[in-house]
Formats: sequence, C-alpha cells, structure tokens
Amino acid sequence: MGITEEMEARLRRFARILAASNETARVTGPSDESVIYEEHVRDALAALPLLEKFPAGSSFADVGTGGGLPGIVWGTCRPDMRGVLIDSVGKKINIVRGIIRALELENISAINERSEETALSRRETFDVAAARAVASAPVLAEYLSPLVRAGGLLIAFKGPRAASELECVHPRDWRKLGLGAPSLVPYEIAGRECNMVTWTKISECPKRFPRKPGDAKKNPWNG
Repeated sequence: MGITEEMEARLRRFARILAASNETARVTGPSDESVIYEEHVRDALAALPLLEKFPAGSSFADVGTGGGLPGIVWGTCRPDMRGVLIDSVGKKINIVRGIIRALELENISAINERSEETALSRRETFDVAAARAVASAPVLAEYLSPLVRAGGLLIAFKGPRAASELECVHPRDWRKLGLGAPSLVPYEIAGRECNMVTWTKISECPKRFPRKPGDAKKNPWNG
C-alpha cells in the first residue's frame, strides 16, 4: 500500500510536532524529527500491508499510544478507517489530541484510560488492535484480545528477539485468549532487525479477560 505525497507531507509534519513535544514532555523517544520519521513513523508504516484486507469503515485501537504511534500514522494513511488511541498517561493523551487537531485527522480520537477499561466499555468492537513497546508478547495478547472482534487482527511491534517471547506459550494455548497461533512478520527499520507478532482472533475472548489493571504482568495468563 503506497502513500500519497499529501500523506507523506502530513506524516513529516507529525514528526516535527512530535519532536518539538519531546523537547519538553518526552512522549516518544528522540527529539530529532528525522530520527522520529525514519525510525518511528516508518516502523508504523511497515504494518500498512496488514491492514489492506480491512475495508473502509473498519476500526483499530492503538494501545499505549505514547506520542501517537502507530495510530496517527495509520489514521493518516487510512482515512477510511476509524481509530482510537489509548494511553493511561494524561500528559501524553493531551499532546496526542493536540497533534490530531493540528493534522485535522477527523477519523481518530484519543482517550485517557487503561486498555482494560476500554475493553470493558468497547469489548470486541475493533477490527485491529496494536501496541508498540508496551510489554512482552503474551501480556500484550491479553491486553489486545478483549478489544478485537472474532476475525480481527492483533499486532505487536517487536525487536529481533520476538520469537523468544513466544516460547513460553504452547501454540494451542493461545486459544485461551480466543487467538490462533502467532505469526512473525520480519522487517528492517534503519538497519535494525524488527518483527511484528500477529494473531488472528478466532473466537470470543473468555469473559474473565480483561483482568484488573496490573494482573496481566503480575500473574501471566499462561503461567
């Protein structure tokens, strides 16, 4: 899926605004706009082919959005999709809301709450849910699965050791979250090896998920 010149211009403006925000608030990594674009924006762009099967009107959730990644990038490149950007840190969400207004992205919104709260109010309503640099893959799967409808997709952005995070879970056990076995999608960003871990939602997530905030990390579902 290619991006238009207008989209690229908007994404570069996003990188500039985020770089300026990072000077004072440090919401996402570096304060150099070129680094933000080459390493962070392009990272989010790498997932666009995975969204191609989702038609206009589909929706996505960006969990732990930080400075708006990947949600703002996806919302820019897929204006026909609706997105909700979620973060528990109010300062980050305030910055993201300002960026959304500055870029005039009417198809996405940002909410200040934990993903467990969102899953209670919008349970299994999204077609796609994604997260970058939030937690280990099994923990992320627990955060994301209650948000996604059956037939939808979960995406976790990971580094070169993604496969090792999956070793503690037997391929069949992902069904405990209503998920199929994970797949790895390797790619490279700025000379760095990366992976996306993806799961297809094959059935409803059991009602016991989401658990209380913090439980996913303290007591892993696969433990």
